[in-house]
Amino acid sequence: MDLQLTRLGGIDPAAIISLMNHRSVRRHMPLAAGDFGAVECAAFVAAKEQLWREHGYGPWAFLVDGEFAGWGGLQPEDGDADLALVLHPRFWGHGAAICDRVLDEAFGTFGFGSVTILLPPSRRSAHGVARLGFRTDGETSIGDDRFLRYRLHRTDRPRR
Repeated sequence: MDLQLTRLGGIDPAAIISLMNHRSVRRHMPLAAGDFGAVECAAFVAAKEQLWREHGYGPWAFLVDGEFAGWGGLQPEDGDADLALVLHPRFWGHGAAICDRVLDEAFGTFGFGSVTILLPPSRRSAHGVARLGFRTDGETSIGDDRFLRYRLHRTDRPRR
């Protein structure tokens, strides 16, 4: 698999819109409400690019073998670097490899001591994040939505 991390601003908005409206993807995105069209996509991309300007890090678009597979990466969340991952279902089998690459950036390039992942309770299993070394670290809320928080410390990261 050839994996490239690139900025969301370089991705065709139609591909982002298609991903963000995919029924299977939306099922695990409690913060996504209403229609996600061209206006929402432009605001979304602008907000993600603003994270890069303000914090020096943010989410990427993921290209797998040259095809847009989804977006994610590191986002500031309540004082933590939080790993987000939103993939098209055709690429769900690549999630662990993409997370590994993002963690390489988090602990290497950016020098973070730990990274969190927030999962909605609708995710019935956290086996995938546990295999990456993440451990339960409480709960948090964003607006009215509850999330389970998992944390991985750089020193606890399993080597593959």
